[in-house]
Amino acid sequence: MRSRRRLLSEHEGTREIWPAFTDVMSTMALILFVIVLLSYVRNLVSSKQLDAFQRQIALSEEKLRSLGAELHRTSAEVESSKAKLDAQQAVIDDTNKQLDDVRVQLQSIAVLRVGVLDRLRKAIEAELGTTTEAGTPLVTIGDTGDILLNERLLFETGSYAIKKDAKPLRDGLARALGNVLADDAVRDNIDTIVIQGHTDERGSSATNWDLSAHRATAVLEALFQSNPTLAPSYGSFFSASAYSKFRPIDPGETDAPYQQHRRIEI
Repeated sequence: MRSRRRLLSEHEGTREIWPAFTDVMSTMALILFVIVLLSYVRNLVSSKQLDAFQRQIALSEEKLRSLGAELHRTSAEVESSKAKLDAQQAVIDDTNKQLDDVRVQLQSIAVLRVGVLDRLRKAIEAELGTTTEAGTPLVTIGDTGDILLNERLLFETGSYAIKKDAKPLRDGLARALGNVLADDAVRDNIDTIVIQGHTDERGSSATNWDLSAHRATAVLEALFQSNPTLAPSYGSFFSASAYSKFRPIDPGETDAPYQQHRRIEI
């Protein structure tokens, strides 16, 4: 009887242990499932994150390539602009050099012109003296450096016929011009010797134009007559022009300013 009870007792204990073991195994299986599920989810999330990251990297690489290409174009444009600026600077430098050369030439011409006119004035004074018997200057140097001949010594009022007593003046002027032009160094730097006729503002414009033109031509013809070698040797250097009343020396409207207006200017 005891043996039977012991067997029954052991059998009942065994039946109690088996359900507990099953529960443990189920729990472990569930835990493993959860772990696998979590691992899968984590891998899935990681995979999506990786894909997103890779796409972001690809976009960044594309932007970098685009920026690189833009940088290359910008660098090329900068180099092209620099080359253009260098070329423009070269043109500016060359232009400045040419301007400096022209400035020096103009200064030299101005100095030479003053020198030629001064020699002509001295040549005239050597032939005629500096003033008339009444003390009136024979020749003066204007503000422009041109030589001014006293109109009263050459013409009567309103006339373009040179006075007979002006013959010494015109003869001396003709000889002086011939002496100056005989100098090769001076002649090589003369383009034109212009005999200009000027009047005052009194009278009509047509009359003043006609008078100033005729007076300039009369002086030029008288110079050629006084010095027969002047026209054949140096005629190409001379010209005559008329300015009527339009280049007054003094804007006044009295006899003194009018006298300055009426002049022959070389």
